[in-house]
Amino acid sequence: MYTYITVVPENTMNARLRIAEPDIVKLFEASPSKVLRRSQIAGILLENRKFWRLSDSTTLNKFIEFLSEHTKLSRIKFEFPYRPEIRYMWGDVSTYEVILTLRPDSYFTHFTAMFLHELTEQIPKTVYLNEEQQPKPHRVTTLTQTSIDSAFRRPVRVSSNVASYKDIKICLLNGMHTGKLGVIEGVGPQGEKIHLTDSERTLIDITVRPVYSGGVFEVLKAYRLARAKVSVNKLSAMLQMLNYAYPYHQAVGFYLERAGVYRESSLALLRKFEMKYDFYLAHAMKDRSYSEKWRLYYPRGL
Repeated sequence: MYTYITVVPENTMNARLRIAEPDIVKLFEASPSKVLRRSQIAGILLENRKFWRLSDSTTLNKFIEFLSEHTKLSRIKFEFPYRPEIRYMWGDVSTYEVILTLRPDSYFTHFTAMFLHELTEQIPKTVYLNEEQQPKPHRVTTLTQTSIDSAFRRPVRVSSNVASYKDIKICLLNGMHTGKLGVIEGVGPQGEKIHLTDSERTLIDITVRPVYSGGVFEVLKAYRLARAKVSVNKLSAMLQMLNYAYPYHQAVGFYLERAGVYRESSLALLRKFEMKYDFYLAHAMKDRSYSEKWRLYYPRGL
């Protein structure tokens, strides 16, 4: 018994793709998603192969190659150190839309959220995208002054999961599970729909990780610029819900007071929190001052 394999010549295969090209373009133009994974394009090919009268020899690679040469489809490779990511973009798509496809259910945070909320006069060169970790069993953490001193004496750990795209860097974060507390739908610079932390959550996040936010001087400026945008009542309630092991409320209260634009009644909300330990505004500070009111070490000159 002989098995016959029909081999479709390359020019014949391209001819069929050429014939189907208007229908292929129409489908991609109508798709709400303009940034696709390879698996999504494979699904499109599988679903429409018969309608487009494409032979089995039109593989996914050949299909993508044809689209890249003859249509608006382009390939983007993000060289993340742990796992490179490839996306296929149909036409011109905003940078923020492209980045949001890198992680499901992710949202913009820290310096990026500051920029989007107009809480900085800088134009950040790094975009921060956060994907929350899965919920973990609650563990009772016993703090001591010695453990706090030891932790904040060392440099803070930062994500190395970074890749370049166009003229920016993308930093992927794996934040603690919060159930997306304070995450809202907003509008990006080009009118695109995006997800980001609201103003109150942004102030908390940049307090916790000033290294992702331009540093403590930029964070203080953000608190000043946020005066008309935030509710300190909401911020205080959010801090309670986040229930950090470290007393970040002392740092938040310090920033609110040092900003010089918040009412005393707002500061009083933060003073209601327990202040049991001395705390630090940032890691590995060399030249520092101390606030007795907030039991907080901070960089001299802030």
